[in-house]
Formats: sequence, structure tokens, C-alpha cells
Amino acid sequence: MTSVEPNGPARPSNPADGALFDAIATEHATIYGYGVVSAHSTPEANALVSKSMAEHRERREAGLAMLRERSIEPPLPAAGYQLPMEVDTPADAAKLAVRMEEDAAVAWRAVVEQAETEQDRAFGVAALTQCAVTAARWSKVLGTTPVTVAFPGGSE
Repeated sequence: MTSVEPNGPARPSNPADGALFDAIATEHATIYGYGVVSAHSTPEANALVSKSMAEHRERREAGLAMLRERSIEPPLPAAGYQLPMEVDTPADAAKLAVRMEEDAAVAWRAVVEQAETEQDRAFGVAALTQCAVTAARWSKVLGTTPVTVAFPGGSE
């Protein structure tokens, strides 16, 4: 998803900090997107929507704290985001959820790849894993197979 308007501080030039900054920006967009997913999901998917949104909020807050510990001003959430697809049905909502989880996995994989500390790498691996598991859960809702990929967050 792309933000409707450019927002906030500049991206850090250090690759590790820049990847974390980008991942937090992706989390902002994902949390926004889950509002749309929630509005179009069936009642049976409510628990998955809630769990997914809570994981992203928790991850965003932890990432924000990591940047602040480094005296880096974090990205701000945009006032709105352009969705990558139209969402009118529960199936559309589940497809959007899968897409958002895949996009978040890409962002967190970049954190893992650019990490300069064990803490960043471990946090990125945990985030990447959570995104892959959540994407698989949404793929199962859609009935798609396989429900996951061998290397989440990559093009392999």
C-alpha cells in the first residue's frame, strides 16, 4: 500500500536503520489496511482479524521503541493509504490480508538482511515468521494451496 501523502521525517541513510524505518512504515499501512479487512470480513474471521491487527500493533510499537533508542525519528502514519486492490467482499478482504502480510514479510526480511546487531536480526526473524504464519492462516481462509511459500518475504 502507498500512503496518500508523503509524511514525516526522512528515512535514515544507514541501511539497517533504513530497513527498520521502512518496516515500521509498512506496519502503519498494514494496521490501516486491517481496518478495511475488518469491515468486510465475515464474523467467523473476526478472531483472525483481531489477532492479526494486535500482532502488527505490538510489532510496530516495539519497532518504534527500537528507533527511538537510537535517537532516530520514526515514520509517522499517513492520514490514508491507497489499497492495492478494491475490497468489496469477504474474499477480497482475505486477499488483501494475504497481500499485506506478504508485503510486511518483504519489509521484515530486509531488516534481517540489513541487520547489524543480533537484536535487530532476531526481531526481524520473529516478525518475518509471524507475517508468514498469518499469511498462511489467511490463505487457508481463502482455500488456496499451498498456504505458504518456502522463503517468505522473497522472490525465490
